Formats: sequence, C-alpha cells, structure tokens
Amino acid sequence: MKISTKSIAQGTLVAIDGRIDTTNYNEFEQAVNQLFEEKVTAIYLDCSKLNYISSSGLRVFLTIQKKMMGTGGKFLLFAMQPTIKEIFDISGFSTIFNIYDTEEAALQN
Repeated sequence: MKISTKSIAQGTLVAIDGRIDTTNYNEFEQAVNQLFEEKVTAIYLDCSKLNYISSSGLRVFLTIQKKMMGTGGKFLLFAMQPTIKEIFDISGFSTIFNIYDTEEAALQN
C-alpha cells in the first residue's frame, strides 16, 4: 500500500494505492492520525487505486469518520472501484460515509 497526501484549498487530499488489510491498516491509521495532529478540517480520500479493504481497514475508516464528526470536520470518499463500493453497500457503510463518483464532486461539498 502506498499513501500520499497533498494540501489543497478545501483541506487535505489523501490517495491510497493498493490494499488496506490486517497487515498494513496501522500504517494507514498512523498516516491519518498525523493529519489529526495537524488539525485538518477536511479529508478527501481518493479511493481510485484502493483495490481491497478488510474489516480492519473499514474500522479505521469508521474511526476517521467519528473523529472528523467530533471536530466538525469532513471526511469524503471518492472514485471507489466497483468492488470496494459493493463492500461499502453490503456492509451498510454507504449510508455512513459521504461517497462521490469523482474528485470534482467531492471537492464541491
């Protein structure tokens, strides 16, 4: 898994390339926790290259969502591959998260 972050006018853009599973979810969690230390108010997560997410990864997503809601911030996901979107739909996570088809659509919210 590769994680990259970039500051943008609306907040921070985070891109994930690869898998989030039991072997590396803590790496993703640490990267996001660094953003919390920097007091980011919005995280835009590019899921276009996320090709697998385990329950451990989903738990980290939930933790991020709760922290952002607790601070009045935003956590928006975009460009999910169909298999990842299906996992979110089946698990009911699609109703918990703000998910957009494109980066442009996410950035408008």
